Amino acid sequence: MQHKSIAKSAGIIGFATLVSRVLGFVRDITIAWLFGTAIYAQAFVVAFRIPNLLRDVVGEGATNAAVIPVLSQYKVNHTKEEFWKTVGNLFNVIFVILAVISVLGVLFSPFIVRAIAPGFIAEPDKLEATIKLTRIMFPYILLIGLTAFFMGLLNSCKHFAVPAFGPAVLNICIIVSAWFFSSKLEEQALSLAIGVMAGGVMQLLMNVPVLMKKGFVFSKKLDFKDEVAKKTKNLLIPRVMGSCIYQMNIFVDTIVASLSGIVGAGGVAALYYSNRLVQFPMAIFGSSVAQAALPAMSDHAATNDIDKLKKTLSFSLRAVLFIAIPSSIGLMILAKPIVTILFQRGKFDAYSADITSAALVFYSIGLFAYAGVKVLVSCFYSMHDTMTPVKTAGACLFVNIVLNLALMFPLKIGGLALATSISAILNFVILTKLLSKKLDGIGAREIRTTVIKVVIASAIMGIVCWFFSKNLTSSVKNYSAAIKIIRLFIPILLSVIVYIASCFALKVKEMRTALEWISRKK
Repeated sequence: MQHKSIAKSAGIIGFATLVSRVLGFVRDITIAWLFGTAIYAQAFVVAFRIPNLLRDVVGEGATNAAVIPVLSQYKVNHTKEEFWKTVGNLFNVIFVILAVISVLGVLFSPFIVRAIAPGFIAEPDKLEATIKLTRIMFPYILLIGLTAFFMGLLNSCKHFAVPAFGPAVLNICIIVSAWFFSSKLEEQALSLAIGVMAGGVMQLLMNVPVLMKKGFVFSKKLDFKDEVAKKTKNLLIPRVMGSCIYQMNIFVDTIVASLSGIVGAGGVAALYYSNRLVQFPMAIFGSSVAQAALPAMSDHAATNDIDKLKKTLSFSLRAVLFIAIPSSIGLMILAKPIVTILFQRGKFDAYSADITSAALVFYSIGLFAYAGVKVLVSCFYSMHDTMTPVKTAGACLFVNIVLNLALMFPLKIGGLALATSISAILNFVILTKLLSKKLDGIGAREIRTTVIKVVIASAIMGIVCWFFSKNLTSSVKNYSAAIKIIRLFIPILLSVIVYIASCFALKVKEMRTALEWISRKK
């Protein structure tokens, strides 16, 4: 029953993520349409990147990893009144910290902008516009930080729907504000800043009614030495370090990709586009399952029910691999058609399609590992162990750097993507070994059985997919956009049908679980 609950929650989060990603695509098209690549577009991109970077470091993922395990444990040993009183104090502590960061960010915006965009210094108008937008949007870190806290709090109470749709609300606010205000303001980019701040407020407030029904009350208490506040801090710091390592990974990949004399021209953009594509199924399925499983695993860890913890972990891993393995094979086979049909127009020529699809193929190899690591890391977090994932991430960062330098010569931009995949697979293997040792086994036999069957079903699917996609990119310029998408959709649909049929023939248990959830069988 609990596994069905996790599947249902993951489905809700996955659907919300899909909606948000589609709206994000519409948002990007809107910004490109209204602002192109002119001064205000550049100013907005840089200004919004700053609070976004801080959001990645101390936002949703980090707060969830710290808040959910601590509150799940506290809830077991304390009354409901004590729980919500402590939650009120924790909210105040987080509010004060984020408010200080926001004020400092507003005050030091001129220095921050000059540091991350030194090229703007030679263009006073662009520099001034960027500083102004940064000052307006820096308090977004306060809004998104509190929203992340509310998300962790609601998730710990097994409520996922409302906070999951927060990013979609943000994108809607940016889109509406851009269209409504851009023609009414002298500095058009202010319309985007208004949209960001309005979206931040909406994301925060939409959680409040649900929280109130659960029992949340605002408190006047502010105690930084509170037991829960200290435990949250102790878990949060390593998680922030892990986020910093992830940002360093991106930074290193960007530096190496910029060496056009070795990897070829356009490497940075090719990595960006291909990574966005491979992140799509990973965010919808891998991150959704991990987010849905974390509260359940935290509850098991809090009550020291290791058997249930291992069963939830095993189920979550099998569910993720059930989706990630066929997605990986499908993306590898359809990499060139997907990139060509989605992007090849205007200045994105055949060469751009070639290097982007090459990167996508090699990124796709590690898709199962990217998704699996999300679940494994959530299990470590549920047991209040945030240092082990940080240590393994640091080691794999070093491996990624070495492989980047080794593979960029023979494989060009594809070598950088392959280096990322190999380091992710290594991270997955190490975390699996460590977790199995920590829990005295994680149901390896059942996981192995599922993986073998899923690989066979995926191979059959891959053959069908390859057969029907052989001529997909031929004469692509002779078709309308709608026809191109339909031609791409046909092999995808056939592949899904073949995969489902193969899973039934091989008696893959996760296939039946998925259908039971879809049909809402009790």
